[in-house]
Amino acid sequence: MKNGLILINKLGFEEFTFKKLSIEISTTEASIYRYFENKHKFLIYLINWYWSYIEYKVVFYINNITNTEIKLKTIIKLLVEEPPVKNIESDFISENEAYKLIMWEGSKAYLTRNVSKDNKDRLFKPYKDLCERISLIIKEHNPKYKFAHSMASTLIEMAHSQKFFMQNLPALTDCTKDNGDKKIIIFLESLLFSSINSK
Repeated sequence: MKNGLILINKLGFEEFTFKKLSIEISTTEASIYRYFENKHKFLIYLINWYWSYIEYKVVFYINNITNTEIKLKTIIKLLVEEPPVKNIESDFISENEAYKLIMWEGSKAYLTRNVSKDNKDRLFKPYKDLCERISLIIKEHNPKYKFAHSMASTLIEMAHSQKFFMQNLPALTDCTKDNGDKKIIIFLESLLFSSINSK
């Protein structure tokens, strides 16, 4: 798992193959295919790990907070801030590597012609669970707000797309590398609270 994640980040999803992974981990392609039908299912598996982990962090960090505004600001921070680089010699998946995968390859999990079938097979459940959790807190903050799910998914997507734009397509964002995370957080907070606090 860990080696596949690192290899995708190194090569890009399009260039990544199970053959290259089998060479990297000194095994056969067939042994990888026993676990994953294709590289797209492997990508979904890695992305689902990340979304499940982020939901766990959300629950952990807001557990003792009663103020909904602070809860939502905490969630935005968790979505935006890049996790620290830790020792990748561990057998465990690196949160930092998974964050990079989401930023570069995340939308490729569902922007496919098979999205309806994959959805029917519940392959996007961790992503939808995270959206649901955020939308419930938005509703808790303002029960009359009508677009809680849309706002939740927008926050998640923009947290990573703005970082991607900042690093690769700077004309599409006002955030720069020297103020990146802080400015993205301010932007998302402004977007969220100007919308959910409006009469």
